Amino acid sequence: MDMLVVRGGHSLRGAVTIGGAKNAALPIMAASLVAEGTTVLHGIPDLVDVTTLSHVLRSLGARVTRRIDGAIEITVEDQQPCLADYELVRRMRASVCVLGPLLARRKRACVSLPGGCNIGHRPIDLHLKGLRALGAEITIERGYVFARADRLRGTDIYLGGSFGSTVTGTCNVMSAAVLAEGVTRISAAACEPEVVDLGKMLNAMGARIEGLGTPLLRIEGVKHLDAVEHTVIPDRIEAATIMIAAAMTKGELTLHNVSADHLAAVTDVVRSTGAVVEFSDSQAIVRATKAPRPVDVTALPYPGIPTDVQAQLTALLALADGISIVTDKVFPDRFMHIPELMRLGANIRREGASAIISGTNRLSGTCVMASDLRASAALLLAAMAADGESIIRRVYHLDRGYERLERKLNAVGAEILRVVDDPANMPGSLQLSMDDQSTPSIDSSDTPPPPKFLRHHEFGKASEKREANSRP
Repeated sequence: MDMLVVRGGHSLRGAVTIGGAKNAALPIMAASLVAEGTTVLHGIPDLVDVTTLSHVLRSLGARVTRRIDGAIEITVEDQQPCLADYELVRRMRASVCVLGPLLARRKRACVSLPGGCNIGHRPIDLHLKGLRALGAEITIERGYVFARADRLRGTDIYLGGSFGSTVTGTCNVMSAAVLAEGVTRISAAACEPEVVDLGKMLNAMGARIEGLGTPLLRIEGVKHLDAVEHTVIPDRIEAATIMIAAAMTKGELTLHNVSADHLAAVTDVVRSTGAVVEFSDSQAIVRATKAPRPVDVTALPYPGIPTDVQAQLTALLALADGISIVTDKVFPDRFMHIPELMRLGANIRREGASAIISGTNRLSGTCVMASDLRASAALLLAAMAADGESIIRRVYHLDRGYERLERKLNAVGAEILRVVDDPANMPGSLQLSMDDQSTPSIDSSDTPPPPKFLRHHEFGKASEKREANSRP
C-alpha cells in the first residue's frame, strides 16, 4: 500500500490539463452494453475505477482494450453473461450502472448490491423503482438484485429522493428506457453534466431523448442502437480541485480543457474568497495572493456546489480570515475529513449537516488518513498549504478518481512523493519520541533526513511502471 509524503509551503504556478470526467466515463462505458458494434471512447481517464469497471464489462462478455492513443474500445462479444459479481461490484459502487443496460439488451440481470459507503447512506431504491415502473420483475436475494423483463414498456417515472435526484439512478433508468416500447417520461431527473453527456452519446447511437439538462426527460424507445465514437466531457471535479489548490497555495494556475458552464457555482465561491478566476474558451486562469475570505457554502444537486467539492472547499476555508459555514444537503454525513483536517491544525466544529470553520493562518504538517476519494484530495490540498511535511495514508482512495494527480501537481511546483507505506519512509520531522519536549523543526540537524524527493523527470520514470499496471 502506498502513502504520499508532502512537503508544504510552495505556491503552485504553471499549467495543468484536466482529464475526462470519471462520473461521465463510468455510466458511458456501461451503456456500451446496449449497442451493436464497437464503441470508441476518448478522454476516458486512467483510473482505478475505470479499471474496475473494465473488469466488470469483461465478465459480462465485452472486450475492453485501451489503444496507444488512450482511447478505449468496447465490443460486446457474448450477450449471455448477466452476472455482475460481488467481488467486482464491492470495489466500486458505480458498477451498479450496468443494471439498466443489461436489463434493456439482455432482458435479465443479476447485479450485486454495492453495500455501504463512507460518505453516507446511498441506497439504490430509486434505481429499482424506475426499472420496476418500466416493467421489470425485481427481487433481492443473498445480496444480489435479480431483474427480468421480457419486454420493457415506457411509462411515467418520478425519481426524486430525500436529498434530491439520483445521478446514477437517472443513468440506469435512462439506459433502460431507450430500448423500451413507447414513451418514458422521467420527472425529477438528475441535471448533472455527466447525465447529459451519457444522453448525448445514447442519442448519437440512435436513441430519442429530449430534455437533457432539465428535470424532465422524454424518451421515445427504439428497437436497436449502434455503437459510436464519443469524447467524454472534462472532469469538473478535478478542475475544481485544481482551482482550489491554486487559491490555497496563493499561486497562479492555468487550467486547460475545462467548461466554464459546468464550474459556475464553484467559480462563484472561489471568487468570493478573493481569488481571481478568468475563463477563455476551454481554459481558466486562477490566481490568489492573499488568505481566503470566509464564505458560507451549501452543497446541492447541480447546478449547485457539488458535494464532491465540499471537502476541498472545507480545506480552503480552514485558512480563511474569519468564520465560514459549510453545509452538505446531498450527503449530510460526508464530514469524515474534518478530524484529519483538525490534525493539520484546522479549527472545525461539526453541527449536523454543517461544519463551522474558524479560520487559522497556519496549518502544520502531520500524519493523516484518507477516508474516501474527495477527502483524500482535501487532505492533499491542506498538506500542500501546511508548513513542514505531511504523510497521507490510504491514497488508494485518491487513485480512484484522479489520474496521476501528484504528478500534475509536482509539475507546477508541489513536492509530493509516493512511497510504500512503511515506517522506514516516514520523514524525520514526523518521527517523535517520548523525550521530545518541543515542536521539532523540519530543518533540525539532529533528526534523520526525510525521504529524497525525486525531480519531476525522475518522478515520471519511477511512476511509469505503476501507471502501466493500472491501465485496463
